[in-house]
Amino acid sequence: METKQIILAAVGAALLGVTLAGYIVAKRGGGAQPTKKQRRIRKLWFVGVLISAYLTAGSLITGLSGKRSELKIEFEMFSERVPLFAGITVAKTTVLGAALLVILTVLMLLFRFIAVPKFTEGSPGRLQNVFELIVETLDSFVGKATNPGMTPLLAPYMLSVALYMFASALTELFGLRAPISDLTFTFSLGLCTLALVNICGIRENGFGGRLRNMGGPVPWMRPIMVPLKMVSDFAVPISLACRLFGNMMGGMLVMELLKGVLGGFALGLPAVAGIYFNLIHPMLQIYIFVTLSLTYISEALE
Repeated sequence: METKQIILAAVGAALLGVTLAGYIVAKRGGGAQPTKKQRRIRKLWFVGVLISAYLTAGSLITGLSGKRSELKIEFEMFSERVPLFAGITVAKTTVLGAALLVILTVLMLLFRFIAVPKFTEGSPGRLQNVFELIVETLDSFVGKATNPGMTPLLAPYMLSVALYMFASALTELFGLRAPISDLTFTFSLGLCTLALVNICGIRENGFGGRLRNMGGPVPWMRPIMVPLKMVSDFAVPISLACRLFGNMMGGMLVMELLKGVLGGFALGLPAVAGIYFNLIHPMLQIYIFVTLSLTYISEALE
């Protein structure tokens, strides 16, 4: 260990001892019903314990492991590839995405046949109530965004996509690159939305009605507008893919920069930041993706 790290660790240990002793004295001195001032003093001592423990642990980790603070950015738009057979390679995110699909399928089967083997109408259990609330909320959301007739087709797909995307984002908590931060993965989701746009439009209005919808209200302009509309429709998966990819990749880069800049003092802080970047932030992006997909579908139904 360097002299600076030894000094910091010693100072941190001394502060930890003092603040811990102060907290113990303050806790014992307040009795069973401490006053407001005594509770405030306890909190201050407790904060001092956390800060000094953080300083000590960070100094020891930096000194013993050699983790130094550095600003380092490594960016790859596409995931690393792994060999399969006969010279064929696939992206790691593709393998991980396939594994997630299998895991989610198994979990759904366990839920259907073991957790809730029989759906009851009179007195459903808590687990069934939770899932019924989720399904009813999504059905209502999809029905309002498009039309109620499309709910049986779109609601199950949107729920499946949302669960799949959320599970994908969670893999980053295990130190893996999330499939949702790979452009090929997000582009695949965008292509599924494009397919649904046309499937729903043809189902609602027929093939001829879909073409008339694409051509606009002026009959003589339709031969010109339909090819232009087809070209603009291909921008749908590109827009969805790039928006989702950019936001998820940005969150991943922020986490990596945080770990790099803090070095050995990254103890605990990335985990707190990960609550936002790996849980809340993906949920927001999933909501935006689903909402935009339903918006494009709604336009095709008009």
